Amino acid sequence: MGTAPPVRAWLLVEQPGPWGPQQVPDSALPAEVKAALIARAAGLHARLLLIRRPGRGAPGPRRVGYADSVAGTLRWTEFAAASDLLEIDPRAGVPDPLPLYLVCAHGNHDACCAILGRPVAAALAAARPGRVWECSHVGGDRYAGNVVVLPDGLYYGGVDAGSAPALADGHDRGEIDLARFRGASTLAAPAQAAQHFARQRAGDRSAASFPPRAVTRVGHEVWDVAFDGLVLRVRAVFHRSDTPLTCSAAVPAAIREFQLVEAPSARGGPAAAP
Repeated sequence: MGTAPPVRAWLLVEQPGPWGPQQVPDSALPAEVKAALIARAAGLHARLLLIRRPGRGAPGPRRVGYADSVAGTLRWTEFAAASDLLEIDPRAGVPDPLPLYLVCAHGNHDACCAILGRPVAAALAAARPGRVWECSHVGGDRYAGNVVVLPDGLYYGGVDAGSAPALADGHDRGEIDLARFRGASTLAAPAQAAQHFARQRAGDRSAASFPPRAVTRVGHEVWDVAFDGLVLRVRAVFHRSDTPLTCSAAVPAAIREFQLVEAPSARGGPAAAP
């Protein structure tokens, strides 16, 4: 919980074949297209990801997608040649009303993502045909298999092939798999953690429950997170792992985790927006 990177918009570019460690810079795309995509993503304040279909991709036009996790919208545009990406405005694509599942399978970034991610992508693709893409690095290799549900920006970690279809079934019902939920990318990490604690205490798995209303830093690595009629205080703690966290890591590293340090209350909430 509390480990979803902050991402409010997404630029998705279909690029079959292997991806280098740095995805777009190391891809087979033409140099001018790489530069244009990186600049466009920066201008849109969007996370740039390469995507490909699980297994062998079907021939035909490729696609570029734009997801706005704040507005909850997803759009697609087809393109035939990589040079077409120089002219495409991804925000003007065809709306897609259905949820999309991204599974990190970026083996050249970290082998764990490919080893653990590809079976998840295959299982999800069987359960949700046409709604699943393998994608490049989404953050948090140590949580592989990582799944991101768009356009909502919901991050899951530790997903395996057996649990993946149930995760999608739950999403269709508007429910979250709390055991594997990392957080919503539209929320700050303390808000993600406090929301998780609130749902956990209430036994509430609804994706719409406990929207944070405000977040205030009240001390060193301590925050008050206000919900409707409820304030939770969370604290970030750091500890060193005993072993390397990912397949590519050579040494142990520090891990940040959140703790609930104040019971739910109905006192007035802080004023700062999350």
